[in-house]
Amino acid sequence: MSVNVSDASRDDAATRVVLTGFGVFSSIGVGADEFAEGLRAGRSGAKPITLFDTEGFAHANGCEITGAEPERWIHHLPTETLGRATQFSVAAARMAVEAAGVDLDDLRARRGMISIGTTDGESYELDHLVGTEVASGPAAMDPTVARRVHPNRLSIAAAQELGLSDVEAVTIATACSAGNYAIGQGFDAIRSGEVDYALCGGADAMCRKTFTGFYRLGTIAPDVCRPFDADRKGILTGEGAGVLMLESLASARARGARVYAEVLGYGMNCDAYHQVAPNQSSVARCMEIALENAGVKPAEVDLISAHGTGTKANDVTESRAIHDVYGDTVPRTVSLKSMLGHTMGAASALAAIACALSIHHGFIPPTINHRETDPECEIDCVPNQSVEADLRVVQNNGLAFGGNNAIVILGKYQDGVR
Repeated sequence: MSVNVSDASRDDAATRVVLTGFGVFSSIGVGADEFAEGLRAGRSGAKPITLFDTEGFAHANGCEITGAEPERWIHHLPTETLGRATQFSVAAARMAVEAAGVDLDDLRARRGMISIGTTDGESYELDHLVGTEVASGPAAMDPTVARRVHPNRLSIAAAQELGLSDVEAVTIATACSAGNYAIGQGFDAIRSGEVDYALCGGADAMCRKTFTGFYRLGTIAPDVCRPFDADRKGILTGEGAGVLMLESLASARARGARVYAEVLGYGMNCDAYHQVAPNQSSVARCMEIALENAGVKPAEVDLISAHGTGTKANDVTESRAIHDVYGDTVPRTVSLKSMLGHTMGAASALAAIACALSIHHGFIPPTINHRETDPECEIDCVPNQSVEADLRVVQNNGLAFGGNNAIVILGKYQDGVR
């Protein structure tokens, strides 16, 4: 679950974990600055899918990344050996390191962690392999593509690209909450002294397999994603990567690093209630675990970044679970999936970056495409336009199939204050 650190040591700079750099690939912006601009502007990433053949589907919008050129951040590995999701992951890892202002030689001399969450791994590459096999037989399958499909490449290739040999490199496959799982793992490893830094996040590429699966479930929206709206029709699949540089406050202070936010704690549970349906009491309990671990009272939370998929089941269940924890004083609750689509294993990682940027820049991103709030949801989803706000504590929800829930609590960094 999490490492318990005594109250007496919580203010120790060695056990406080901060965020000092981000790597971002999303349909509304690449890099932290462009991503923050997109969030503040309420930019939409929705557009017709071009990555795979959508003939035969009545509607096929998604939040595809176009023109991002991840190869610009990949200097040492041949990009043809990397799948689409791995390219996003590797490029985002280098971007996070560069944004944090960390000297790579210094990182190479220290013990670290790379933890990347995913839903589909390299299913985009598997789609191509299977398509070739069906059309032309197994002998026609491209061995270069076959070598790209292992999901562990999402983390291992980042270590190879950056020349990091003293790291634990893991890929976490807990679906749509995997980014938060990765952040929690890095948080514990730094606080316990196991590692000096952690590059944590999530990555996924859009693929026909997942799009078709959600389409057959009847959960693909015909045009745009409208979380918490009375007329919502479902998700849009998306893609991207978010990688966060985590380090101890002592490390950040020693090198004069810019601190975007502090990781206060996290919670996770798995209720195994249903393959696709969320469980209200379990989601509420996960929030309570996260708040307890962070030492935060519900009244201190200024904003919730909801999982907010835009499906009937998720939005009502999640909203009710939030009310179970917060009562009648629910913080503003937004869904970034209205802009980004559902980026699967990257979703909670990108949302964590969005939360940190919102804290740092002093604004709340909107839930776009909104017309009328579903009365069963009973939240202020900050419809359509961002608002300025002094955010002190933000909760980031990640809920996944099978009841895998992971929630991260971030706080505004104040020197000497915790």
